[in-house]
Amino acid sequence: MTPTLVRQHVAHADSAPRVDRCARARDWSEIQERMLVPLYEAVYERLEVGPATRLLGLRCGSGLALLMAASRGAAAVTGVDSCAERLALARERLLPDSPRAAHGTRARAAAHLVEGAPGDAAGAETAAYTLVTVFEPIGCLAGDSEGLGELLAAALPLAGRGAAVVLAGWGPPERCATSKVLRVARKLADPLRSARSWRPARRDDLEDVAQRAGLKPDGSGRVACPFGYADPDSAVRGLLSTGLFDAAIAATDAKQVDKELAEALHAHRREDGTVWMENVFRYLIARVP
Repeated sequence: MTPTLVRQHVAHADSAPRVDRCARARDWSEIQERMLVPLYEAVYERLEVGPATRLLGLRCGSGLALLMAASRGAAAVTGVDSCAERLALARERLLPDSPRAAHGTRARAAAHLVEGAPGDAAGAETAAYTLVTVFEPIGCLAGDSEGLGELLAAALPLAGRGAAVVLAGWGPPERCATSKVLRVARKLADPLRSARSWRPARRDDLEDVAQRAGLKPDGSGRVACPFGYADPDSAVRGLLSTGLFDAAIAATDAKQVDKELAEALHAHRREDGTVWMENVFRYLIARVP
């Protein structure tokens, strides 16, 4: 298992929690990122990702979804992210000349990684992209869809007419066991009245984003993405790596968040010590007009 949820959002430098960003990125890559693998697989299967695919992955994180597209034979994969620490891990996975790349994990497709905005990827590929993905799920932080409009506006000129654009989001709270755990973040962040606190997913989150971007919806789906961890410590580290608890850490302190998060996870601990939470995520496929 492994995936992404929502990256760290730093609203104000003076209220941002002090974290080891490299360790946080490593926890994301090694523990949390794999949780959305079923989502990646479902989308790639439905869109028949293969040799004709030229993929632009926005908010690509540490590159697992890109690597999976490359393994399916995608002609080219380009990842864009603003988090330097996660992008460094993506380079290890995807770029043959990376000094830290693990043997046997290098992508066969032409791979490019860009730190910054989608427009900075304009020179990465001369041909138009046939698929644009934003696999980082929205629908669990207040305002987490607001930045997508600007992101898509910068990316869509790089895509060909009719290209597929995939957006991902959390499913209904009653179908996501992790939602109950995420409420800890909102409770602890309340003193700051944070604009980045948890809120339940809404049914039309993805459709609203597509409409604002001028995209034409062309199908949707739901995918079961259970979150499974080897032990409670791994579960805490994995969930913290999403950035969803940063506002809570700023409002209280890291130890308090760790304690309450561990308590909330207790209900999901199994007899063998593992932690398991059933979740459903949504995806929307839209087309560039």
